Amino acid sequence: MKFNVSSSDLNQGLSAVIGAVPTKATLPILETILFECEDGKLKLTATDLEISIIEYIEAEIEEEGEVAIPAKRLLETLRQLPNIPVFFEVDESQNVQFKTDKGTYKLVGEDAADFPEIPAMDESVTLETETELIVDAIQRTMFAVSSDDLRPAMMGVYFEIDNDGSKFVATDGHRLVKLVNSNLKSESELKFIVPEKALSLVSKSLDGADCEIAISNDHARFSSSNTIVVTRLINEQYPNYESVIPRDNDKILLIDKEQMLSTVRRVSVFSSTTTRQIRLQLGNDKITIRAEDLDMSSEAKETISCDYNAGEMEIGFNAKYLADVLSNVADDEAKFEFSTPNRAGIVKPAGEKDGEQMLMLVMPVMLNTYA
Repeated sequence: MKFNVSSSDLNQGLSAVIGAVPTKATLPILETILFECEDGKLKLTATDLEISIIEYIEAEIEEEGEVAIPAKRLLETLRQLPNIPVFFEVDESQNVQFKTDKGTYKLVGEDAADFPEIPAMDESVTLETETELIVDAIQRTMFAVSSDDLRPAMMGVYFEIDNDGSKFVATDGHRLVKLVNSNLKSESELKFIVPEKALSLVSKSLDGADCEIAISNDHARFSSSNTIVVTRLINEQYPNYESVIPRDNDKILLIDKEQMLSTVRRVSVFSSTTTRQIRLQLGNDKITIRAEDLDMSSEAKETISCDYNAGEMEIGFNAKYLADVLSNVADDEAKFEFSTPNRAGIVKPAGEKDGEQMLMLVMPVMLNTYA
């Protein structure tokens, strides 16, 4: 196997797939990246057996072949090189030699036949959409994904796609986000859960304008431009998230998002490091946000103006969860919907794009008894 490639292009390609190389591999072959020649391009593949990433880069192929090269050492070497041509040569014993005008480097590769096969996904449903739509949906929902191994279904984003549109849902039991988009549709009803790590890699790796999504019983494939991400799905029953969304919310509050977010962050500095509890006191066109840490004898209180004309109410939240939700409001103004202090608060953007609806939910916390 012989080929010439730009160090910059190769470095970029390796950086795209390195996310699928496990930090602690159970098999030595998983610490490598598979190099193959395909249609005059260099094909790079990495996998941890759950997630696989494939990247195609331009190269001048002199002699076709395939080899698995240790990922970490190769990438660390290339990162230190300027943008110069690199010539690779691999012999029958998998000895890898690459040369630049700076020097010569040698590595021992692995037999490509030992590299795990990537799921072919021959029997799958395929959808065409815009990469921006998928990446945006991932980035706006991932913050609410659970990290609890005891609830595996909640450790990913739930996709629900049919003729009416699509829903992207994530929850950890404390927060919930539901993003509805009418532009991504499917003639077949699709319901699947994609793991958080895979979605993180998809959002970082896909760079083309268009995206193809293929769904089989066990896997999902996201393809865009020169990048393909294949992931195993979470085959669990997703919880009935609609049942926890309160419907009769008669208390509506409109407020400047950035003003409230910065206030929550400032006041939360004075909250208990254990509970992170803050309390919201809703009054006539104003909201008072308070926190206290009895152990440290510290407290804070700020009052900001808002649009609110319902009855007075006091409700408590975990400051981090509330700040996470506010950070993901894609508008200058946030809309809160409340019912009672022991029911979840709903947060939405005051204005939304055509064909899109976003709803976020934050569970309340029991208030302390300080006055």
